[in-house]
Amino acid sequence: MITFKPFSHIRNRFVFIGDIALIIVSVLGSFALRLDVSELPFYFPAAVLMCAVALFIKIPVHYLFGLYRRLWVYASTSELRLITVAVTTASVLTSGIMLLLSSAGYIQPGMPRSALGIDWLLSLVLIGGSRFALRILSEQSTTPRNGKSKRALIIGAGDAGALVARELQKSSLINLIPIGFLDDDESKQNHQIYGVSVIGKINDLSAILDNQQVDEVIIAIPSAPGQIVRLVNDVCRAKGISSRTMPGLYELIGGKINVSRLREVDIADLLRREPVKIDDRLIGGSLTGKRILVTGAGGSIGREICRQVARWSPTELILLGHGENSIFEAMLELRENYPSLSLHPVIADVRDAQRIQIILKAYHPDVIFHAAAHKHVPLMEANIEEAITNNVIGTNNLVQAALKVDTERLVLISTDKAVRPVSVMGATKRLAEMIVLDAAHRSARAFTVVRFGNVLGSRGSVVPLFKQQIARGGPVTITHPEMMRYFMTIPEAVHLVLQAASMGQGGEVFLLNMGQQVKILDLAEDLIKLSGLEPHRDIEITFTGIRPGEKLSEDLWEEGVHFQPTQHTEIYRAVEEENVDGALLKNAIDEFAKLAAHGETDAIINLIDQSIPSAAVRSAPPPDITSVI
Repeated sequence: MITFKPFSHIRNRFVFIGDIALIIVSVLGSFALRLDVSELPFYFPAAVLMCAVALFIKIPVHYLFGLYRRLWVYASTSELRLITVAVTTASVLTSGIMLLLSSAGYIQPGMPRSALGIDWLLSLVLIGGSRFALRILSEQSTTPRNGKSKRALIIGAGDAGALVARELQKSSLINLIPIGFLDDDESKQNHQIYGVSVIGKINDLSAILDNQQVDEVIIAIPSAPGQIVRLVNDVCRAKGISSRTMPGLYELIGGKINVSRLREVDIADLLRREPVKIDDRLIGGSLTGKRILVTGAGGSIGREICRQVARWSPTELILLGHGENSIFEAMLELRENYPSLSLHPVIADVRDAQRIQIILKAYHPDVIFHAAAHKHVPLMEANIEEAITNNVIGTNNLVQAALKVDTERLVLISTDKAVRPVSVMGATKRLAEMIVLDAAHRSARAFTVVRFGNVLGSRGSVVPLFKQQIARGGPVTITHPEMMRYFMTIPEAVHLVLQAASMGQGGEVFLLNMGQQVKILDLAEDLIKLSGLEPHRDIEITFTGIRPGEKLSEDLWEEGVHFQPTQHTEIYRAVEEENVDGALLKNAIDEFAKLAAHGETDAIINLIDQSIPSAAVRSAPPPDITSVI
C-alpha cells in the first residue's frame, strides 16, 4: 500500500519562497493574457518593473496579514477570507504605485491598466490555491490503521456530528470508520457529509443495528435532552453494542468539540435537559474585564464557576480555597485552557477574618462568588461547631470584607436545604443567606443569593456512593422506594448561576428551575444498567427505611413565599423580600461565635431555632451518618 508523507509540517519559509515565484508568474501572466504576442517585447520593461513593485509590496503585506504564520493544512473559510483581504490589499497598493509611475512617465510605452485587474485575479487564484492545495494533500495523505477498523454509527448530523466524522476519517489512532449518520431532520435524509450518508432517523437505530455491522454508536448531539441519550443507550445495551457520547452543551462551554471529548454515557447524560439560551450581554457586562474572586474554588461547584467565568475574559481570576491540592489542580486546568488569563491561587480559610480582609484589600475584587461551605448533612450534625464557624462566621467575614473594599457584586451559592431547615447544614446556609441579604439592604449593592438543589457528581454526593456500592457488588442502599430529590448537573447549575448573578440588583433570592424530582430508586437502577448489569438480578437494591422527620420530597421555597418568573425561563425570584433585622442578626452571629468556640452545641441548636422562624432543627432527629439519602 502506497502512503504519502504527511504535509502537516511544511514550513512557512517554503510557502514564502513559493509566493515569490507565484507573484512573478501572476504579473507576467497578466501581461501575457492582456497583450498580443507581438506587443509583449514592447511592454517587457513595464512587466519587469511591475514584478519588482509587486514583490516589494505584496510580500510585506502578506506577512502583515499573517499568511506566513498559519498551519495551512487546517485552512478553512476564515483563512479564505483572510487570503482574499490580504491579496486584494496588496494588489490595490501595487496598482496604485504602478499607475503613479505610469502617469509620471517612468513606464514607457505605458501601462496596460486591465493587466492590473488580471494580476489581482491571478494572485487570488495562485496564492489561495497554493495554500488550499496543502490542505488537500494533507487530507489525501493516509497512515495505515492498526488492524481491522471498527465501524461507527453517528447519532446527529449537525456541526458536532460532522466534526466527529471528520476526525474519525483523519485519525488512524482511533481506528474507527464512520459508516452513517442518524438524524431526525427530514432535510438531511439521504444526504452526505464528508462522504458519509444520513441513513435514517434516531428511531430507526434498532433496525439499523440489526441490518448493518456496527461496532460502536457515537452520540454527537451536545444539546440532546436526556430522553434521547436514554433511548440510544437502552437500544445499544440491548444489542450488546458499545456507545459513547459527546459531553452536554454546558460541559462544552469554553472547550473544543473533538473526538478526544467522547466518553462513556454517564448518569448526567440520562438526566440532561434541553439547553436554554442565556443573555450574553448581561453576563458579559457583569464579568468581562472584572476582577473575579471565587471562594471554594477547588470544590465541585467552585471549580466549575471558575471554568465558566474564565471564558468571559475577566481581568483577573482569584481562586481562593482551603485545600492546597484542589486549588493547585484547578489552577493547572485553567492555565492549560486559558493561558493568557491572569490567575491568582490563594490558600486561605474564610473563618480567618483578618486574612480575608488582607486578601480582599490586595485584589479588590469587583465580583465575588461565595461557594465555600461545609455541605454534608450527616457530617455537620456531628460537627456543629464547624458548620457554624465555616458557613456562618466565614460568610460574615467575607461579606464584611467585601463591603470595606467596595465590591460591586457578591453571589452566595445556597441550597434548597435552607428552606424550612431541619438540619444544621441547612440552617447554617439559611443564616448565610440572611447575612448576604442584610448587607445588600444596608449597602444597596448587588449582593444576591442563588438557591438550588442537589447536583450530580459532586464530591460526596449520592451518585459516587452508589457507584462504589455497585463496584463492590452491592447491595445499593436506599432509604425508601418513593424517596425523590431534585437533581441538576454541575455545569448546568453554574450556567444558570452566572445568569442569575448578572440579573441581581441587590437583596434578591433567585431559585433555579430544578425540573422534575427524580426517584432515587430510578437513579440507582440507571446507574446499575450503565455499569452493564441488571438491577435486582446482578445488583441487589435494599431499603433501609425512612428516618423520622425525613421528607420524601424536598421543598424549593418557604410556605407562603411566592416566586415570580424572571427574564430567564429557568430562573425565578422571590416576590416577598425577607426582612432581616440587622442588629439582631449581628448579635446572633457574635453569640454563635462564642458558643462555637466553647463547643456548646445544644445552645447553638437552640439559638438556630430562635434566629430562623421556620427552622426545626431541635425537633428533628439527627440523621444517621451511615445513611445514603
